[in-house]
Amino acid sequence: MIRSRFLLPLTMAGALAPCAFAQQTAVSPAAQALVAPASDLPDAPVPAEQNQTSAVAGQNAPTDSLEGKQTRRILGIIPNFRSVSADQMLPPLSPHEKLKLTLEDSFDYSSFIYVGLLAGVGQIQGSYPEFHSGAPAYARYYWHDFADTLNGNLMTEFLVPSATREDPRYYTLGHGGFFKRTGYSVTRLLVTRTDAGGLAPNISEVVGNGAAAGIADLYYPGPERTWTKTGQRWVTQIGLDGFANLIKEFWPDVNAALFHSKY
Repeated sequence: MIRSRFLLPLTMAGALAPCAFAQQTAVSPAAQALVAPASDLPDAPVPAEQNQTSAVAGQNAPTDSLEGKQTRRILGIIPNFRSVSADQMLPPLSPHEKLKLTLEDSFDYSSFIYVGLLAGVGQIQGSYPEFHSGAPAYARYYWHDFADTLNGNLMTEFLVPSATREDPRYYTLGHGGFFKRTGYSVTRLLVTRTDAGGLAPNISEVVGNGAAAGIADLYYPGPERTWTKTGQRWVTQIGLDGFANLIKEFWPDVNAALFHSKY
């Protein structure tokens, strides 16, 4: 009887030992995966399976950390629909979604205010003497600036990205020093993320803005249709997009530091 009492626990322990060992062995790879280092760049190429997993993880990730977290508007006014928060990998946009993004950027109420400011500055500077002066001149400045904005958005956010399968969104780096993040934001003018999750030359930005500048020759006065004037509009728009990238990159920091993430 006494011998049976000692043998029963030993027998059970011997039976459970392989199970415990198997569970321990199965957990180890998962534990190693949790500590695997992430890529420094949010738009670096990733395998298709990993890209899909990252997209789901990004959508379900905790929102407690505000580092690099973008908002739909800057200061509650300026559209920021194309910015992706740091460490998020989202599914690719369909052509229909790219068109929707273009229309949001072009016909948002703040876009009309922005165009109005551009028209006012242009009239004060006398950018186009052919428009003359007074209220009629302001109307001419306004509709030309609005046409430029819509034309540029269609080319860089919808038509060219749909043809080249590029992602027109800005993926925030959010980590590292000022110069690293500044360099990253500026180089996004030349490098962009593709719909497949890789990196490619930013044809949408360079060629798209060039095409938009060329199309603008159709509705600008004759003296403004020279190669020089067209090139100036092209370079100016790319420069403005680079400045916009800088604002998008550091907006989460400004929002946290100055406004305590109010927005």
